[in-house]
Amino acid sequence: MTKDDTAAMDVDPAPPAAPVKTEDAQALFLADIKHNVALLEKAVAVHETRFVTRVLRTTSAIRRRLTQEYLVKAITQSLPAGNALASTYLSKLDADVMQTDDDATATPAVAPEVEAYLGLLTIVFLHDQKKYQEGLDVATSVVQAIQHANRRSLDQIAAKVYFYYARFHELLGFEAALRPALLAFHRTATLRHDHESTATLLNLILRSLLNANLIEQADKLVSKSGGLPASASNNQLVRFMYYQGRIKAIQLDYSASHNYLQQAIRKAPQTAATTGFLQAATKLAIIVQLLMGEVPDRAIFRPTAMRAPLEPYRQLVLAVRQGDLVKFNATVKDAAPRFAADRTQTLIARLRHNVIKTGMRLISVAYAAISLRDICARLGLDGEEDAEFMVAKAIKDGVISATIDHARGIVVSSGAEAAADVYATREPQVAFHHRIQYCLDLHNQSVQAMRYPDGVKKSSKAFSDLDEMRELEKEIQQSLEEDDEDF
Repeated sequence: MTKDDTAAMDVDPAPPAAPVKTEDAQALFLADIKHNVALLEKAVAVHETRFVTRVLRTTSAIRRRLTQEYLVKAITQSLPAGNALASTYLSKLDADVMQTDDDATATPAVAPEVEAYLGLLTIVFLHDQKKYQEGLDVATSVVQAIQHANRRSLDQIAAKVYFYYARFHELLGFEAALRPALLAFHRTATLRHDHESTATLLNLILRSLLNANLIEQADKLVSKSGGLPASASNNQLVRFMYYQGRIKAIQLDYSASHNYLQQAIRKAPQTAATTGFLQAATKLAIIVQLLMGEVPDRAIFRPTAMRAPLEPYRQLVLAVRQGDLVKFNATVKDAAPRFAADRTQTLIARLRHNVIKTGMRLISVAYAAISLRDICARLGLDGEEDAEFMVAKAIKDGVISATIDHARGIVVSSGAEAAADVYATREPQVAFHHRIQYCLDLHNQSVQAMRYPDGVKKSSKAFSDLDEMRELEKEIQQSLEEDDEDF
């Protein structure tokens, strides 16, 4: 897996082969485009963004049927012949010779929302065809038009365009040069209260910084920006939690990192389009959980989509659980290319100390006394001096309770590390606290996610006079008293 897997929630997998090009299929496709254009015009007329949401929900279905011929036909029918953006779209589609049939049916004026929507379809088509440079040119033109228009009805479409704009730069290797533009777009979107674009751009900037290993800058960006807006979509919230998990893991805050990653995995849509993201988040969560001294649940590795990608991580879990340093080193060496592609090598290197600690604990429980030479053989250490240093550190950290006999070169266990009752510790209380905190956070997020239509009128009649209210209360009280008497 590559680092591009984390973009899977917003980039659908490549659509299947286009259906047979019949007149009925083309007519149905153009009818759907015409219906969406009508909804966009209605959204502008009545100032209701929910119509734009309905249009964007059909993008996946339309994407599977996109062909060059269909897209060119839709552009020529929906945009006037002299439209600058229409000329850009058609030129990048290599369709100059096909734009002469339906020019007469085009309307003389068109809403910017329609231009941006058709531009989004063109961008998606070029992305699927792997024409990244052409897609970048179209995305640049659409972004400039969106910035110039400054209309709130464009916000949802703008967020999608910004994502592909950054995606093309990343695929072409221009990611570092794009970062100042993304920061400027984020500042503008924040000032315009464009919450959807603000959330999308913040995640794009975090992704760019993390790909460049600029962890400190990413952490400062999150702290100074205040995080995502409360009205951000679920997909953007999940991506933000994943990036926060990566930042906290590298900063050694494993508890917070594990919390963020678990929420990202639970909130992510469980669909084929998000398989890559779920794999990347699960890999990182496994490493973080091992660094916390916990063993991941075996059920994580059972799903069919997780078996092959997580096999090297399952071997790591077995090596850490058994305290087998030789097996751990062999797994790290054999799966080094996979770990490098997953960007988890730095965290995995920290696991070596956990493997040694686990091995020390198992040895101290199994043997009342053991020589340093045998410890070297069992843990795969280089020499007795290294073994003595590791044992001394484990004793100081409280991992084992033992003493070192330097004259005889043995380690004598005191037996204090015998299995204790876990319910006599604070561990159940801490686990219960984490579960309660998760439920409270889920409740608060659900309350914040509630939405009510704008401009809803109250069904009850508003009282213009206080005396009318008092009279009505007296009538209600009198009717209740009569009911009591009848009873």
